[in-house]
Amino acid sequence: MKKIVIASKNLDKVKEMRLALKVLPVEILSLSDFAEIGDAVEDGATFEENALIKAKFFSERTKFACLADDSGLEVDALGGLPGIHSARFAGWHADDNTNNQKLLDELKKIGAAESKADYRCALAFVDTDGTQILTQGKVEGKIKTVAKGSGGFGYDPYFYLDESRTMAEISPAEKNSISHRGAALREMILKLKERFR
Repeated sequence: MKKIVIASKNLDKVKEMRLALKVLPVEILSLSDFAEIGDAVEDGATFEENALIKAKFFSERTKFACLADDSGLEVDALGGLPGIHSARFAGWHADDNTNNQKLLDELKKIGAAESKADYRCALAFVDTDGTQILTQGKVEGKIKTVAKGSGGFGYDPYFYLDESRTMAEISPAEKNSISHRGAALREMILKLKERFR
């Protein structure tokens, strides 16, 4: 059976992607199935470039096909920040709490209690024969300075899908059906089904 490595160390992200990919006739692995193989240097200028950098890097090191994503939050009032720096917005060793605090601090500096925002995701698949497939997804919403919900991860408690619900208040299944990553995954799955049928 074909093996695909989800090239992420974010366990929440791996869980989300594994759930969506179970429709494929493949065995899903993650980076936790391998000894420490270092980190890819994500020096691309876009989500797509960074996703491809990661997929290539981990495919070369694991010797398996790899699926990598690069995703993030773009806040209109902050000129598109944190963007490709979403995971490390508060610095190299940032976590969800410090990143969210940095987001709130930046909004406070400009006197904004809310802003239009979107989540973006780029997915890159790199096979052992060098084949590359790229897909993208996007979901629009608002960032507000009041957190709601205990589900999800990252900026989800502050990302409002409408006036009352945040991404952290919906079920994993609903999140997969409407999220940026879900959209990119659905398109990727269609392309991989063609490849592996």
